[in-house]
Amino acid sequence: MTLLLQYTLIYASVLILVALGGCFSEHSGVINLGLEGIMVMGAMGGALAMKYLTGAPSVVIILATIAASALVGLVYSLLLAVACINFKADQTIIGTALNMLGTAAATVIIKAINTSANPDDVSSVVQYIDAKKSFIVSFGRFDFNWFMLVTLLLLIAAYILLYKTRFGLRLMACGEHPQAADSVGINVYKMRYAGVMISGVLGGLGGIVYITAGVSEWKFENGVVGFGFLALAVMIFGQWKPTRIALAALLFGLFRALSNVYSGIGILSMLNIPSTVYNMLPYMISLLVLALTSKNSRAPKAEGIPYDKGAR
Repeated sequence: MTLLLQYTLIYASVLILVALGGCFSEHSGVINLGLEGIMVMGAMGGALAMKYLTGAPSVVIILATIAASALVGLVYSLLLAVACINFKADQTIIGTALNMLGTAAATVIIKAINTSANPDDVSSVVQYIDAKKSFIVSFGRFDFNWFMLVTLLLLIAAYILLYKTRFGLRLMACGEHPQAADSVGINVYKMRYAGVMISGVLGGLGGIVYITAGVSEWKFENGVVGFGFLALAVMIFGQWKPTRIALAALLFGLFRALSNVYSGIGILSMLNIPSTVYNMLPYMISLLVLALTSKNSRAPKAEGIPYDKGAR
């Protein structure tokens, strides 16, 4: 049960971070379907930071990894912002393109880095075995990951930012009625840029948390196996509200964690259910949950609609 709790919390951390990223973007009026690609790029930045900082003090590794993954995620999300805000491109198509480009670009970059260091190494694997230990603090059989604390702090910060600050209220106004927001002097373009950039930071962090959740190396050809889309389901189930997103993430994280620890749970191990079924559980649950709850979902009214300052 300790392992189940451990994996539930780490996978829930991934989903909370990425779903919050999607939440900020959609509250600004931009649908970010490119979270999967942003996660991969952020994971690449963080993994490279851990690889090259192996042997450095733990605090340096932690801060540099968080900064690298957040920065790469932010920069990559600017592709979505420029295309959808400046050029008013279709947000669904651009998000899909970012997902495809993210995995491909990360794979090519990692292969190029590995080949330059060793001409015989054409793999897309980054190893961070020793550096990963900097994030783990053991309490008996429970391995506490500092990313869990980072996620909790960011969840609290997201709630305060959205509901207790002028910035958050303006951001949500741009996602509900951008023309009305513009009429009182709010720069809708800047607010939408801010929403997308915040989603890039949080998506990048979610990527590095995901790839370090259970392994000490990552093959970037694998991407993040649909976790970006699972985070979108968490965001919708959570009604675009940070507190509900956190609860939904814990539920989905629990089902994802079962695939890691089911063999150690007596009742489940006796059922002899293939591991692939447990791997599919969170996605099957997401389909079921969305089918039952999507009718009552209330997304920001102006999400997905390019803003035209001249339209009223």
